[in-house]
Amino acid sequence: MARIALVTYDPRPEPSRDRDLPVVRAALERAGAEADGVFWDDPDVDWASYDLVVIRSTWDYSWRADEFTAWAQKVADVTRLANPAAVVRWNADKRYLGELAAAGVPTVPTRYLAPDDPADLPADHEYVVKPTSGAGARYAARYTPDQHETALRQLARMHDEGLTAMVQPYVRGIDDGGERALQFFGGRLLHASRKRAVLAPGTAYDAQKVAHPGLEPWTPTPAEIAVAERALAAVPDAPELLYARVDLVDGDDGQPCVMELELVEPNLFLFLHPESAPAVAAAIVAAAAGPR
Repeated sequence: MARIALVTYDPRPEPSRDRDLPVVRAALERAGAEADGVFWDDPDVDWASYDLVVIRSTWDYSWRADEFTAWAQKVADVTRLANPAAVVRWNADKRYLGELAAAGVPTVPTRYLAPDDPADLPADHEYVVKPTSGAGARYAARYTPDQHETALRQLARMHDEGLTAMVQPYVRGIDDGGERALQFFGGRLLHASRKRAVLAPGTAYDAQKVAHPGLEPWTPTPAEIAVAERALAAVPDAPELLYARVDLVDGDDGQPCVMELELVEPNLFLFLHPESAPAVAAAIVAAAAGPR
């Protein structure tokens, strides 16, 4: 019997927001595996005792990125980790978008401002500022050129905290077409969903935001699938990906482009797609049977 760790985070005193975890755990048990939900930062977990450690909902990692990537490597040294530690390190810093663009993958245009860089913000179009390590729209906001001083204050706070900022044009296509999330598991398209725009005008960067507003099932177009597959093919160590989520929006040309890749701890939205649970379990069990 395969022994599998499903890795999450400790949200106390709040209840866990991971609706996928009990569904995946039950599906694994029906598939004949033993599955434990464990906290990634629990010092008492014997990671080597598991055939496979699957990162599922470590949703505090972006606040502790260095600690988390060190943990991933520690686990990978003693057992099989999905996704691999090298992929976790690569995907934990959104500067990977520049690598995807350089590889010819359609992406949202992105510039990066490190703490020592000049505060070069757009003066002629609406734009978004957010950190290169972040999740759930943390420290993300959209600005018009006349909100320059407010954007500078956000940038200064991020730089004071040692964060590198990314600056992107606000993609108008998201207002009409939303953001589409294509989920892959075991190397195959699993399902897709769509959500409305997260960043409303005037919402403060440090305000709590609804990460997945208006979420609904989505049937991806051939063009969306093609862009998603191109993006995943450009990921270092891509053949070793157990799971991936590709988030797409429509660019100025009306064609899909990559907003970001979720290769660390993507929400699977199984409450929208309960029929996908057996396929998820089967892919995890197959990965657990592979070589360490």
